Amino acid sequence: MAQYSRVSGSVGLITLQNPPVNALSAAVRQGIVDTVKRALGDPEVKAVVIRGQNGVFCGGADIKEFGTNMSGPHLVPMIHAIEAANKPVVAAIEGIALGGGLELALGCHYRVAHSKARLGLPEVTLGLLPAAGGTQRLPRLIGVPAALDLITKGRHITAAEALQLGVVDQVTGHGTVDAAVKFALSVAGKPLDARRISTYPCPRTSDLDALFEGVMQKVRQSARGAIAPIACVQAVRAAATLPYLQGMEREKELMATLFTSGQARALQYSFFAQRAVGRWSTPSGARWDTSKPRPVHIAAVIGLGTMGRGIAVALAQAGLSVIAVETQEKQLMEAKQAVSGMLERGAKRRGVAPALDKVSYSHDIKAVADADLVIEAVFEDMALKRTVFRQLSAVCKPGTVLCTNTSGLDVEHLASQTRNPQLVVGMHFFAPAHVMKLLEVVYGPQSSPQAVATAMQLGKKMGKVSVAVGNCRGFVGNRMLKPYLEQAFFLLEEGATPELVDRALEEFGFPMGVFKMSDLSGLDVGWRVRKADGLAEPVGASGQPARIRQGQRYSPLGDLLCEQGRFGQKTGRGWYQYDKSGGQVASSDPWLHSFLEGYRAMHGLVARRIDLQEVLERCLYALINEGFRILEDGIVAGPEDIDIIYVFGYGWPRHRGGPMFYASMVGLERVLERLEHHHKAHPDVPHLQPCSLLRRLVSSGSPPVHRWREVLKKLNSQL
Repeated sequence: MAQYSRVSGSVGLITLQNPPVNALSAAVRQGIVDTVKRALGDPEVKAVVIRGQNGVFCGGADIKEFGTNMSGPHLVPMIHAIEAANKPVVAAIEGIALGGGLELALGCHYRVAHSKARLGLPEVTLGLLPAAGGTQRLPRLIGVPAALDLITKGRHITAAEALQLGVVDQVTGHGTVDAAVKFALSVAGKPLDARRISTYPCPRTSDLDALFEGVMQKVRQSARGAIAPIACVQAVRAAATLPYLQGMEREKELMATLFTSGQARALQYSFFAQRAVGRWSTPSGARWDTSKPRPVHIAAVIGLGTMGRGIAVALAQAGLSVIAVETQEKQLMEAKQAVSGMLERGAKRRGVAPALDKVSYSHDIKAVADADLVIEAVFEDMALKRTVFRQLSAVCKPGTVLCTNTSGLDVEHLASQTRNPQLVVGMHFFAPAHVMKLLEVVYGPQSSPQAVATAMQLGKKMGKVSVAVGNCRGFVGNRMLKPYLEQAFFLLEEGATPELVDRALEEFGFPMGVFKMSDLSGLDVGWRVRKADGLAEPVGASGQPARIRQGQRYSPLGDLLCEQGRFGQKTGRGWYQYDKSGGQVASSDPWLHSFLEGYRAMHGLVARRIDLQEVLERCLYALINEGFRILEDGIVAGPEDIDIIYVFGYGWPRHRGGPMFYASMVGLERVLERLEHHHKAHPDVPHLQPCSLLRRLVSSGSPPVHRWREVLKKLNSQL
């Protein structure tokens, strides 16, 4: 699907036609081959311009073709034929030129880009590398260091940066195609030998071995087990050290390894899952994304602590007018200064003017009377939140959507405090709220489709990945986190150390182990929640054994550290010790190890050897097991919702797809067998008892994760 026409008398214009991003499907590739051949064979044509339909050059390969028997012309020989053409070929880049789209442009002799265009080679984010010459041409064009930066990170660049690097030859503010045609006419008839990038030598770099060794070390550290970034470095090294054709062979070999890898499947699953959660529905299949959201022009935030400030910034950066309310005068002044600083720093990074005028401040809750949507972000205390919702119900205009930023309290109970419970939903942001991409939108039994649609649309406007989830304690993310944390504590009781547990999780791919993360966020945060639940009572105060709470095994280790004033980084001591000057580097703490030995002796626990595999199975399979319970309870519509929540909100390594995808990759039979093994060894831990849904999926033949929605519907219909 490529249209051919002739403009200005002697310029062949080829238009790619495959909305929405003109992906290089088999039909598009065939269309390019045919139209290029036609243009080169037309004696009247002196130059060729390639453009994309509807202001978009090309978004790259058609990812839907991955995993299928690909038909049509191959991309590499197609691009070689363009580069070898005896007439100048100019790429007119509007919108985006990503992946194969940029590789196509690099095969052209010249590139003209619109000032608002974005360019990049993001294949690494799909577990792949640019395999149509991208790893070989880009280093030859812009140098090895710059090419490594773009290819290993999959970073998008602006047209201005592309011009500075030498990726494009000209940037225009308007009329990209006209500018490209004019440019093509100006170079018609000129020699093209010096414009074929594949013939360029790589720009000389002193001490090439040291450069690649340093880059590889950094990439291994940041990749945390992902293999695609490492393969990208290897491919670029081939460009720097081998002739072009040999480099292309190396690129092809590396791509073949990546293409069939489990990591590529996981990353591509995540790509589609992110889009699936936007087409949200109830577990029963009722579609809510067709509901028309209420317009939101004015939004309000109640409570300007850390989370409230971040939410206010996110709303203002999305272009909304924001009313920020904090009843304490001192905190209001501090918040005003903090929000202004965050807006200024964010604007500087993006190269725009700060949205300071978008935010107004008040200490009076009545100031939100005209708001279209209000987000409550006060302290995580049900009594306080109830009071706020009663006040909001009294002062807000009819039709205002009321949202709570609670991380796990009952949204339906808060809704019951209002006159219009159907207009109440949860909007669970993740700290820092103006940075983190995830947003859990929580609906209760009475939440209207329109209210949910409004919150989802607002999340999208703020650049969030919004996932609609049902109302239960902890929702999805924190509900699954609880058994994960419990297992980490139990492992310490049985003989592990924080260092061992964190090492296992970090080698798996988490950016930070559970105990380092606990120190970072503050041990006192969870302690307050446990005390509110009646769990974190002083040892022995409940009349129960210290390791039993509410009839189940309970580890008071975190509570005991908090009683010692060890809250983590903020106090310089937690599960680790930190430099007294406020450093963030965790160091092993001999006191903590002695404390664990004393705790075990007090409770008659004999330390045993625990290996990394047991840590992973106990922590991850308990978390996954709770994910199956969430599916069984109908809190989400499918496994993709859970996986996206964990990838974007909880640091689950993206190259492992998410907890439920990972379970499918490991094998549901294996997960079931290991859960049964660990539950037999620890019968006092209910979270290790395999969920009945997991058993039913195994008995159904362990279908792949993309078929679970279908199986869930079938199983539910049989109940």
